[in-house]
Amino acid sequence: MTRPSVRLVLHESRYDFLTFIRNGQSRFFTLGLPVLFLVIFASVFGGGHVNLGNGPIKQSVYYVPGIMALGVISGSFVNLVISVTAARERGIYKRRRATPVPAWVIIAGRASTAVIISLLIAALLLGIGWAGYGVSVPWRTSAALVFDLVIGAVAFCGLAYAVASIIEDQDSAQPITQAVMLPLYFISGVFVPSTVIPSWLTKVADIFPVRHLAHALLVAYNPHTVGSGFAWQDIGFVAAWGVLGLLVALRRFSWLPLGR
Repeated sequence: MTRPSVRLVLHESRYDFLTFIRNGQSRFFTLGLPVLFLVIFASVFGGGHVNLGNGPIKQSVYYVPGIMALGVISGSFVNLVISVTAARERGIYKRRRATPVPAWVIIAGRASTAVIISLLIAALLLGIGWAGYGVSVPWRTSAALVFDLVIGAVAFCGLAYAVASIIEDQDSAQPITQAVMLPLYFISGVFVPSTVIPSWLTKVADIFPVRHLAHALLVAYNPHTVGSGFAWQDIGFVAAWGVLGLLVALRRFSWLPLGR
C-alpha cells in the first residue's frame, strides 16, 4: 500500500468517524446501549458467582467481557450494516463510486472506522468495569484480549458487508439486525451465564460467531486462566466467519440502490 493510498484511507476514515459522532442515534445505540447493559446487569446480578469449571468468578467479572463482545458487534456489525445500507439506498455510494477515489479506499475507510469505534467501546467498558466493579484483565492475558478484540471487530466488519448486501430497504436494516442479534446474545451467554443455558441452545449458539467471541474474551478475563489466555479455537472460528462474510460481500456487494 502506497503512502498516498494510506492518506486516502485515513481521510475516508476520519470523514466516516465524524459522520458517526454527529449522529445522535448512532452514538446512543453503539456507545450508550452497551454501557447501559453493563451497568444494569453488573449492578443487579454482579454480586453472584458463576462456576466455569476452573473456578468460580463473580458475575460482574463474567458480564464485562460478555457486554464487551456486544459492544464490538454493535460497533463493527450492527452500526456498519445500518450505515452501509443507508448510504447505498440514498445513492451516496453511487455518487462516490463515480469519483476518482478507488472503491477499496471507501470500503477500507468505513471498515477501519468501525474497528476504531469497536475498540473505543471496549476501552470504555473496560474502564467502567475497573472503576465501578473492580473488574480488571490479568496482565498476562492482556495481549490476548487486544488480539481477540481486533480480530472480532475485523471479522464482524466482513459479516456486516455481507448482510448489508442482502437488505434492500434502509428502514429495515436496524430491525433486521436487532432481530437477528438479540436472540444470539441471549443464547451465546452474553446476557445469561452459559452455565444456565439449556444444552441444545448452547449447541445452536456454537454455530455462530457471537458465542465464540464472547468466550474468547471471557478466557482472557478469567483470573483462573492459565497461560497467555489465547482461545485459538474460538477466535479462529470467528475469523472463519469473517472470511465467509467477506467472500459473500465480494460477490454480492452493490454500489447501486437495491430497493429502487
